[in-house]
Amino acid sequence: MQINVTKRDGTLQEFDLDKIHKVLEWATDGLTGVSISEIELKANIQLFDKIHAYDMHELLIKSASELITEYTPNYQFVAARLINYKLRKEVYGGYEPCCLEDLIKKNIENNIYDDQILLRYSAEELKIANGYIKHDRDFTFTYAGMEQFRGKYLVQDRSTKTTYETPQMLYMMIALTLFEKSNIEKNGKVDWARMKWVKDFYDAISQFYISLPTPIMAGVRTPTRQFSSCVLIESGDSLDSINATSTSIVKYISKKAGIGIGAGSIRALGARIGDGSVVHTGLIPFLKYFQAAVKSCSQGGVRGGAATVYLPIWHYEFEDLVVLKNNKGVDETRVRHMDYAFQFNKLMYERLLSDGVITFFDPNDVPDLYEAFYSDQKKFKELYEKYERAYSIRKRSLPALEVFQSFLTERKDTGRIYLMNVDHANKHGAFNPDEAPIRMSNLCCEIDLPTNPLESYDDPNGEISLCTLSAINWGLINDPKDFEKYCTLAVRALDNLLQYQNYPVKAAYHATMNRRPLGVGIINLAYFLAKRGLKYDESAFEIIDEYAEAWSYYLIKASADLAEEKAPCTKNNETKYASGILPIDTYKSAVDKLVKPKERMPWDKLRTQLKEHGIRNSTLMALMPAETSAQISNSTNGIEPPRALVSYKQSKDGVMAQVVPGIVQLKNKYDLLWDQKSPDGYLKICAILQKYIDQGISVNTSYNPEHYEDNKLPMSIMIGDILTAYKFGIKQLYYFNTYDGAGEHAEELPELEQTLNEDEDCESCII
Repeated sequence: MQINVTKRDGTLQEFDLDKIHKVLEWATDGLTGVSISEIELKANIQLFDKIHAYDMHELLIKSASELITEYTPNYQFVAARLINYKLRKEVYGGYEPCCLEDLIKKNIENNIYDDQILLRYSAEELKIANGYIKHDRDFTFTYAGMEQFRGKYLVQDRSTKTTYETPQMLYMMIALTLFEKSNIEKNGKVDWARMKWVKDFYDAISQFYISLPTPIMAGVRTPTRQFSSCVLIESGDSLDSINATSTSIVKYISKKAGIGIGAGSIRALGARIGDGSVVHTGLIPFLKYFQAAVKSCSQGGVRGGAATVYLPIWHYEFEDLVVLKNNKGVDETRVRHMDYAFQFNKLMYERLLSDGVITFFDPNDVPDLYEAFYSDQKKFKELYEKYERAYSIRKRSLPALEVFQSFLTERKDTGRIYLMNVDHANKHGAFNPDEAPIRMSNLCCEIDLPTNPLESYDDPNGEISLCTLSAINWGLINDPKDFEKYCTLAVRALDNLLQYQNYPVKAAYHATMNRRPLGVGIINLAYFLAKRGLKYDESAFEIIDEYAEAWSYYLIKASADLAEEKAPCTKNNETKYASGILPIDTYKSAVDKLVKPKERMPWDKLRTQLKEHGIRNSTLMALMPAETSAQISNSTNGIEPPRALVSYKQSKDGVMAQVVPGIVQLKNKYDLLWDQKSPDGYLKICAILQKYIDQGISVNTSYNPEHYEDNKLPMSIMIGDILTAYKFGIKQLYYFNTYDGAGEHAEELPELEQTLNEDEDCESCII
C-alpha cells in the first residue's frame, strides 16, 4: 500500500523512507545500544496514508521513547534529539538557529517577549550575548527533559501549538532579563560587568549547575511578571478576611503559584456568632470555598492549581477535619481536592508518650492560645493546661494515642495529609518568633515565612508571603568550594527577580520588599551519593554535613555581601541573622549524635558581617521537591532516592520515562527507595541538612510493606518515625509513599491521585 504524507502546506508527498533514515542516522550518531531499524519498525506499524508530517515526526519520537529501558538507556537521547530537530524547524524554519536579536524582535512583535529587553540592552550587547549561546547544549537533554521543555517551559501559543523559542534561547533570555539591572542610558557602550553576570548565569543554568522552577522557566522574558513559586496566605476568622483570602488565592493561582493556606483561626462548628441568635457553620464550608478558588484556574495550561491548608492539631473540629480526604462519607463533609497539614508541637508529643489526652478547642474561644502556639511554647503550655481546667470554655478530649493513630491512618490511606512541627519551625527558623512567628507553610511543606491575615483585599497591614526558588545541582559539585560561584549567582539572580516581578496583591508586595525571602534548594542528591558509593544511611552522614555546611555558608555570605553592597531587607531586625544568629546556632542538638559538629567555614567572620551590615534576604534555603526541574537537568528529584533506575511519570502530556543519571556506570550504586528497609536513614540525612537550613524541607516518609511481617506496615513503625523526625528537628513531613509490590515500575496505591496530578507539585517547586 502506498503511503502519502501531508505536508505543512496541505500538499501530499509520497512517503520517503530514505528521509526518515537520514534523520534517524543523525539522531543516533555516536550513541551506543540504539538501533535505527528498531525505531523504524516500531514506527512503521503505526503509519497510515495521508499522515501529517507533524504527526509522523511525533511518531518517530514516540517510537524512540518507547524503547527506553534500563538496558537501552540511550534511546532517551535519540528521542530528545528528534524533539530538538522538530523544534528547530518550527522556530527557525530550518536546522540552523537565527541570531538572538532577530528572535527577540520577532517575539516582541508577536507580544511574546517583554519589550523592555530592547530598551535595556544595546544591539552590541545582544550581539555579544548571541556569541555566548551554545546551541549544541540542546542535545545534552534527555527525552523527559525535552518533553517538559516543550510541554511547559518554551513560550508557545497553546491553541495553535506554535513554539517561539528553543531551550538555549530560553536560557539566554532568562539570564538577560534577571541581570538587566535598571534602565540606565549607556550611550551604546557595553556594560561588561553586567555581561559577565549574564554569561556566568547562562552557563550555570544551561549546564544544569543551577535549576530554576516552573514560574521562572515559563514566565521570565514574557510580559507575565509573577515568578514566585510559593505563596502563603493566612485567613482570619471574619467573613471579610475569608473573602480577601479567596480573592488572593485566585490572583496567585492564575500566575502558576502553589498556595499554602492558613485556616486554623477560623472558628468551629456551633460557635456563637454575634448575639448568639445563630451559630457558626464551622470550618469545612469555608475550606470548600477555598478549594473552589484553587481549582478555578489551571495556571495557563502549565500546571493545575493546588494548595495545602494548615490547621492546628488541637482544633475543635479535628475529628471531622482529619477525614477530609477520606473516600468514605458524603461530599458535604469532605474536601478531597486540596491537601492539608496538621500542626504539632512538643506538648502534643509529650501527651502521646505519657498516655495523656489531647484537648480540642475552638480558636475563637482561645485566641491567646492560638497565637502562643506559634510564638511562645512556654506560654502555650501554660494556657493549654489552664483552659483544660476551665469549665466555661467549650472543649472535648481524646486519648493522644487515638489522635495520632487517626492522623497516621488517614496520612497512610491518602498519602497526602502532612505534618508540621510549629515549634521547630519557629525556634530553628530565620525569624524572631515573638516579632514574626511562623504560622503556616506552603503547598509542598518547605517554606517557613511570617504571614498576617488580610481584613480586606487592600489591607495595608496584611502580609502574604512569597518565596522565590531555585536549586543547586549537588550531582555536579565535586568540591565544597565549588558552591561559592553557583550560590552567589543564584542569590543575585533571585534577588534581582524580586525587583523585576509584579505583585497583584499589595500585601504580597509589601511583605516581599520588607523581607526579600529566597529559597535555594538541592537537586540530584541521589546521584551525588551514588557517584561516591554511598547510601541513605550513616555512610553518607559526614560528607553530607561537609557539603551542606559549605552550601549554606556561601548562600548566607552571598546575601550578606548584597546587603553590604545595596542594603539589608527592611525588616532585617526581625531576623535572627541581624543578631549574628545562624542556622548552625539553633538546630536540634540531637543531630550531634549523628555527626560530630565541626565548623569548616569562617562562620565567626560572617556573624560579624551580619551584625554590622545585616542580611539582604531574610531566608535563603528551602529544599523543595524539584520534580519537573530535575527532569530538565537529567537529575534525580531533590534529595529523594529514586524509585527505580527507570521511572515512568504521568503528566498532562502523557507518560515519560526518566533514567537515573550515569545508569551504565552506577546502576548497582543507587540506593533505590523500595530497597530501603525503613525511612530512618533518609530522615536522619534530612535532619543533618536541616541543621544548615533557615526554612524547611519537603520530607517524605516511604514504606515497602514487603519489609514487614505479613506485608503490613505496623502503626508502631509510623509513630516511631514521626517521633524520630521530631527528635532530630525536622520541621515538616510531606508525602506518605507506599509501594504496592506490583513490580519495578509500579506506582503507589496511596499516591494514585499524586501520580495523576503530578503537575500540582510546587515545581521548583523546581524545582
